[in-house]
Amino acid sequence: MAPSQTVENYLKAIYQAQVALTDPKALVPMGHLSSRLGVVPGTATTMMKTLAESGLVRYEPYTGVRLTAAGERLATRVLRRHRLIELFLVQVMGMSWTEVHEEAEQLEHAVSDRVIDLMDEMLGRPETDPHGDPIPGPEGTVAQPEYETLLSCPLGTPVTIRRVLDQDPDFLRFIEESDLKPGQTIRIERRDAAADRVSVRGPKDRVITVGARAAAKVLVQAARVMLLALGLSATAAAQTTDASSSARPFEITDNSFLVEEAFNQEANIFQNIFGLLFIGDSWAAGVTQEWPLGGQTHQFSYTLQWLDGGTNVGFGDGLVNYRYQAMVEGPGRPAFSPRVSVVMPFGSVPRGLGDGSWGLQINLPFSKQMDDWYWHWNAGLTWLPQADLSDTREENLASPWVAGSAIYRVRPMLNVMLESVLLSREIVGDAATFRETVFTLSPGVRGGWNLGDHQVILGLAIPITWGGDETKTGAFIYASYELPFRR
Repeated sequence: MAPSQTVENYLKAIYQAQVALTDPKALVPMGHLSSRLGVVPGTATTMMKTLAESGLVRYEPYTGVRLTAAGERLATRVLRRHRLIELFLVQVMGMSWTEVHEEAEQLEHAVSDRVIDLMDEMLGRPETDPHGDPIPGPEGTVAQPEYETLLSCPLGTPVTIRRVLDQDPDFLRFIEESDLKPGQTIRIERRDAAADRVSVRGPKDRVITVGARAAAKVLVQAARVMLLALGLSATAAAQTTDASSSARPFEITDNSFLVEEAFNQEANIFQNIFGLLFIGDSWAAGVTQEWPLGGQTHQFSYTLQWLDGGTNVGFGDGLVNYRYQAMVEGPGRPAFSPRVSVVMPFGSVPRGLGDGSWGLQINLPFSKQMDDWYWHWNAGLTWLPQADLSDTREENLASPWVAGSAIYRVRPMLNVMLESVLLSREIVGDAATFRETVFTLSPGVRGGWNLGDHQVILGLAIPITWGGDETKTGAFIYASYELPFRR
């Protein structure tokens, strides 16, 4: 028979209390336990006797209590549910980290282990919840890394915030407003013992003052020094570390120009994307709409093109896209969202505006934040099995590519970008097909505004393309409008 909600709450409270004890064999005082659970000591004592009879705790009257091995297994199982639910509510449902604790308190008793395991898999086997608390493994193992607090870490040395102990919503809002969320790298400027306060230098050289009680609840670790070289292929940005996976989130994310990002749309939010490319004597315009299918896991989108080929103007081939959020970004891992698209032969072949073949396009985008940098890398392929070249000739064309980009946050709503794409394009010759390698390097900038729950982003890039014996320089104009479709 499954333990009741009350029993699970008691076991979880005892476990959290005994983990905080310095002596690994010490008992949790009954007064501390009753205060933590908000019950009178007599009620807590009665429950301890019941749990002791069930073999879940070791209870010593007038002294305290400690979990048995069986009790610890049940307690970590509840804690695993709670912390995975919190992370799911933040990363998938889009809730604030300040409000998920109470929701998880209710859901942890109702969700089955099977659903929890699916959540764990979907989130990419995370190690910590949004507050930095370690998530127990399926077998009940819990990592307990040693951290310092803002009161004990070295002065003037970069440290990374790893965990926030207090989950009171008002305290979490203060932490968020002070740029002290897990993942931020900070320095302690000064400690004033007489005033019980700590001066902290955070992102953008912002200095804030934190009281001693609050400083004791923020756990930190010495920051790691990282080196990352930007390459011009998909493999260059694959070197990732733990140090910034939970840094202050980018205010502009899914707005790359040439290199696809690995983020699906959030629930109830859709995006309209417009692009205009001028290169040589021709131009091309495109529009894309992205829609979440229920939540962030599945996304539908479509892309339409309008082309100027020099002598003819009209619709080009289109795309209908499905993208799966296979992995959400977390400590030590990038976001990953593979896309599969159907190529729609809308363009006129005689007018040079299309290939006349249904086709398939596959792309594997990865994305990873590191402090004020975002790195994106792609690998993909466009396959046209029946490219219509004439009344009597069709060809099977396959064009793979790799791509990588780096985006730097200059200001919260202003980014500079460097994108690169290496394409092996299959081209039709007189008697057979041949390949042409085309490399594009595109510096750019993007900025925008948040207007309530709407976001407007504008961007400009200067793509430089080398292919065959030609070098071409163009201009790319970008616009995005993101808004809710359900309130």
